[in-house]
Amino acid sequence: MNPFQFTRVTTPKAAISAVTKESGTYFLAGGTNLIDLMKREVIVPERLVDINKLPLATIEKTSTGLRIGAMAKNSTVAEHELVKKNFPLLSQALNAGASAQLRNMATVGGNMMQRTRCSYFYDNSMPCNKRSPVQAGPDKGQPNGPNGCGAIGGYNRMHAIFGTSEKCIAVHPSDMCIALVALDATVNVSGPKGDRKIPFADFHRLPGDAPQKDNTLQPGELIMSIDLPMNDFAKNSHYLKVRDRASYAFALVSVGVGVDMKGKTIQNVRLAMGGVAHKPWRLTEAEQFLTGKPATEDNFKQAAMLAMKGAKGYGENDFKLTLAPNSIVEALKIATTTA
Repeated sequence: MNPFQFTRVTTPKAAISAVTKESGTYFLAGGTNLIDLMKREVIVPERLVDINKLPLATIEKTSTGLRIGAMAKNSTVAEHELVKKNFPLLSQALNAGASAQLRNMATVGGNMMQRTRCSYFYDNSMPCNKRSPVQAGPDKGQPNGPNGCGAIGGYNRMHAIFGTSEKCIAVHPSDMCIALVALDATVNVSGPKGDRKIPFADFHRLPGDAPQKDNTLQPGELIMSIDLPMNDFAKNSHYLKVRDRASYAFALVSVGVGVDMKGKTIQNVRLAMGGVAHKPWRLTEAEQFLTGKPATEDNFKQAAMLAMKGAKGYGENDFKLTLAPNSIVEALKIATTTA
């Protein structure tokens, strides 16, 4: 690990100023992902700005729902009574992530900012456009895939089936973010140019031609909080995570479901998937199909087929083309039978 400067700040203004002044400067919160990347020299910062003293850890009711501070710990959010009562999908998703020890350190903002866990990204000896983007045609690219993506034509069992590009097929690793995109969250950020709000669905990016850019934050911007609007999904929510082992494993496929039921009829529904794309993957066409329809397995299967439009496997992850729709059906069955 290379030497770096360390600064501790106590106000958001000071944090933003410190990061804006010098390139190669990173915010440090729980550090559960950043420190790993530094140890592997995937990220080599010149300076770290410790933001753990910022007053951004509150969880409070608002006139429209709930506001969660960016520095709130994952474990605190998951067990908070307002979250469990009104947004159980978020609580379930958080408790499905990582391990208890990591949840006790990781913050909401840090969870949103975590980088992909693609093995090619973490290995400096391997080609990766997220780590070392190249501008070259297939005849001039790096090994194992066009334009420097080692996973294309390489080991890609954990990789994306939606929204990919020839530059990158990595997946976003968060469980929490799947729940937040399904719940129509809004991200409140502050930066050198002032404050702004970002719909959660627009916060993370697909790889396109710039896979090194994971999100739509501008330079120097700091995540302040997340706003969740109230909904009628609390009685019928479920987060299904399919993984290789029962804990401390990333999703092969995950599904977040929130349903507003009237009798056996679906009045409103939210669906999102993880482990399948470079960003949390919202299933809007499936939501529209299910709205107003009976909660039947046949309707769930039709919705799942709609959700799979455009899906593409890359060899070792072809099993996701079957696992994903089956998981959607299973998650909907569980959510709609939950009392």
